[in-house]
Amino acid sequence: MAETVDKANFGVEGLDDITVGGLARGRLFLLEGSPGTGKTTIATQFLMAGVAAGERALYITLSETEDELRSGATSHGWSLDGIDIFELVPPESLLDDEQQQSLLYSSDLELGETTKRIFEAFEKVKPTCVVLDSLSEIRLLAQSSLRYRRQILALKHYFARSGATVLMLDDLSSEANDRTMHSVAHGVIRLEELSPEYGPERRRLRVIKYRGQRYRGGYHDFVIDTGGVRVFPRLVSAEHRSKFKRNVLTTESAGLNALLGGGVERGSSMLILGPAGTGKSLLALTFVAGAIKRGEKAAMFIFDEELGLLFERAKGLSIDLQAMVDGGNLTIEQVDAAELTPGELSARVRRCVEQQEAQTVVIDSLNGYQASMPEEKALILHMHELLQYLNRQGASTFLTVAQHGLVGDMKAPVDVTYLADTVILLRYFEALGRVRRAMSVIKKRTGAHEDTIREYRIDGRGITLGEPLIGFQGVLRGVPELIEERPALLERAAE
Repeated sequence: MAETVDKANFGVEGLDDITVGGLARGRLFLLEGSPGTGKTTIATQFLMAGVAAGERALYITLSETEDELRSGATSHGWSLDGIDIFELVPPESLLDDEQQQSLLYSSDLELGETTKRIFEAFEKVKPTCVVLDSLSEIRLLAQSSLRYRRQILALKHYFARSGATVLMLDDLSSEANDRTMHSVAHGVIRLEELSPEYGPERRRLRVIKYRGQRYRGGYHDFVIDTGGVRVFPRLVSAEHRSKFKRNVLTTESAGLNALLGGGVERGSSMLILGPAGTGKSLLALTFVAGAIKRGEKAAMFIFDEELGLLFERAKGLSIDLQAMVDGGNLTIEQVDAAELTPGELSARVRRCVEQQEAQTVVIDSLNGYQASMPEEKALILHMHELLQYLNRQGASTFLTVAQHGLVGDMKAPVDVTYLADTVILLRYFEALGRVRRAMSVIKKRTGAHEDTIREYRIDGRGITLGEPLIGFQGVLRGVPELIEERPALLERAAE
């Protein structure tokens, strides 16, 4: 059902998506969070968006000075032209010891004077967008929950009669269990800051309440950068469906095509499992090179390897990644797991698929992606939505996971084999006094595949697959046993 409520844009990337258009006009909203979570930044962006839309904007500050607000705006490269700033400071008579009285509580006079001056500032500007920063000052002046609620209701009804859209800020610095504003406000958004054991702080938000309106629930990651707050709405794959033809994409390796039962289906995901050094990244690169040769675009998100080293290794396999990047066909992003939130990674992947039309996506590796997640369960949910989204966009996805150990019983740090449509297993094994590599497909949802194990070699020509290993058993365990006189092994090419 389409939205029919007139709304004022937040002016914050991603936040209008979460609130389905922004803030309902003529209503009062609460933006709460501990100090440092970005309330003032979001409030300023809200007023700037109002000014850009031709509205009158008023910032009433009880906690920060006008100079501090302007200094903060300058740090983001903003100009507050068009925004009226009313700095509410205690009246001089209340700060003068000679003017102090004893028959009435000073809080009675201060609260009444504060409210009166707020009304006067409003009548002078007659704004349509208002920010009140912060409610903690009013709560302290009220001194009781009853007086505080009555004061907030008075402000709400006063602003409602004028039709202004009001955003009130609360830093939760006193009486954190007081939920007065939650029942009074039309909508409530909470900002949170998390401090991991390593790396910078992580910020997230959620809409706690929005009367009569639908919104995107759950937690959403956000960051504060130069230029303001950017929010990354939680990815819901069911909202992103597209029509495409599920044709089979072949590679230039006849052996790999045979092992995969013909190739890889468009709009499917592949998981490449194996210990360190087996060539997981290089195998993913062969699919990227094949996609670009077909005239498609690709995107790679590299967690574990420095890009310069990756480019050099790929060049040794006759894959010129730099030429692909320069030609605009390949996007490669170095990802720092300690700096990037899962929500931001999903947003980057979406941008590559939707704006740059990438049809092949590589995430190398999930070990690095897991490091950006506080809990493995959350990783599984994020990956489920991301893979479903990519599949529904017709993109072919290639994931790598490094297993612990080299031979024998190896474990993966995270089990996502059930999420992927195809799973390729890479292994070391020893035969005839040499360390060799073997490849097998252990799962393919979209069709038949070979159930054999093939030896492969990595050299200047790329990855070369041999005939099925019919002379050994126990290859996947890394301790094969010879059962034929002449096993079909790849011989090294003459130098």
